[in-house]
Formats: sequence, C-alpha cells, structure tokens
Amino acid sequence: MRRFNSFAKWSQYESFESKLLQDPAALSLKKPKMEAMSRELRQTAIPVNVRVSEAVGDVEALLLRPNDARSLLVLAHGAGAGMHHPFMERLACELAGFGVATFRYQFPYMQQRRGRPDAPALLTATVQAAVTAASEAASDLLLLAGGKSLGGRMTSLAFADGRSTVQAGTAPVRGLVFFGFPLHAPGRPGTQRADHLTTVRLPMLFLQGTRDTFADLTLLRPVCDKLAPPATLHEVDAADHSFHVLKRSGTTDAAVIADLARTVASWANALV
Repeated sequence: MRRFNSFAKWSQYESFESKLLQDPAALSLKKPKMEAMSRELRQTAIPVNVRVSEAVGDVEALLLRPNDARSLLVLAHGAGAGMHHPFMERLACELAGFGVATFRYQFPYMQQRRGRPDAPALLTATVQAAVTAASEAASDLLLLAGGKSLGGRMTSLAFADGRSTVQAGTAPVRGLVFFGFPLHAPGRPGTQRADHLTTVRLPMLFLQGTRDTFADLTLLRPVCDKLAPPATLHEVDAADHSFHVLKRSGTTDAAVIADLARTVASWANALV
C-alpha cells in the first residue's frame, strides 16, 4: 500500500495557494503547478469500490493513509458536492498530516451524477457499507465515522438506536465526527433533526462555525449538553457552513481547515 507524508506535500500546495491570493495576476503561471500538485495528492490515495447492495451496485471511495496513522475517519460528503470537492480533499490531506487516515466515499446519487440526494434509507445503507469496507481495509486503526453536513447527519442516523457496528465481525466505531451538523434549514430554527442523537451511544464531536446558518448555536449547545456519552462542541469563530471565513476575520480558510484537523486528531487520540 502506498503511503506518504501528506503534511509536507499539503504545506507546499498551501504555500502556492497563499501566493496566488496575494498575487492574482500570477494565476496563469502558477495554476498549472498547483493543479499538478493537487493531482499528486489525489493519486496517493488508494481507490476502493464499495458495494452498497446488489440492486444499487458500487460507489467509489478513496483511502488516504499516512505512515503514522493512528485512527481512520470514514468521511461522507455533503449534499451538494462529492468526495472530490476541494474542501473534502483539503480536509483529508490536513487530517493525514495529524495522523488521521480517511476513507472518503460517494453516495449513489453523486456517483450516478443525479442532482437530488437519495432517500435516507439508501444514504444510511451507504454509510454502513462504507464503514464495513473501511474497517476491512484498515482493521488496525481506531475507527471513526462522520461527514460534512448531510453526510454527518446520515452517519448519525446509521448509528442511532445504540449501534456501534454495522455488520457482525467488523470493528466497532469508536466515535462520530460532524463537520457542520445541519440542525435545521437556514431561517427555520428547530432541533427535530437532532432528536435521534439521544439514541446514539457513541462519543460525538461537533465542529461548527459561528456563522453557520444551518445550526443556531443557541439551539445546538443545549442539544450537545444533553447527550450521553458527553458530546464535544468545537466552535469555529467566524466560519460559515462551508467553513469559509471573511477576510476581516483575521484568519484564513486554510487555517480553519488545519484547526478542524488538529481538533479531530486530538479528540480521537483521547478515545484510545
């Protein structure tokens, strides 16, 4: 299995991106090199096919495992973008730099290039299939599951009702990680989407931007406080649902993603 020092490569890539932000006129000269480095990062990941069911068939997945991996996060994408979205790729690379391997995968509707997400039953079945495949691919690592927005919520549904395994004989999932849990639709505050979380019997980490319109923090904080085992809420100052920050915030999107990865790694290490 090919492994790599992702932190060094990602640091180089991030350096080029930072320079572009400072000198947009150089885009025509630097973009080819950036794209080449991005392709190299993608090529270091191991492609895996995940069988959802006989009727649905396979979806694509990518296993990215650094040399010093201690845990593996099964990472589902959000509703509007698949596992190749720049956020997902950058997050996977940053996580690798902190010793967290990732197993990214597509939901069937994204695999088949359909615009509308699949029904929850199929989405959760895909989560379960991906977790099983990831467990078999890296059985020596502490297993985590989660995702961005929709992917995180579907993962939580897959582990509701006290489940910690999705198939007999597979390693148990030790915790769930949510990158922007979609507590409610923008402008329609409520907590119904979190009702099932009280039946999840796993540690949970919520990473949430303070400008996220999909989760009013005055509603999410009490939700987390009531969960058992205790949930951890990490608030990312000035970040929105996509973990984008405004220039005047004094930080950058790259720094935010690094903070997300560092927080996940620290939290995961505490589960060992």
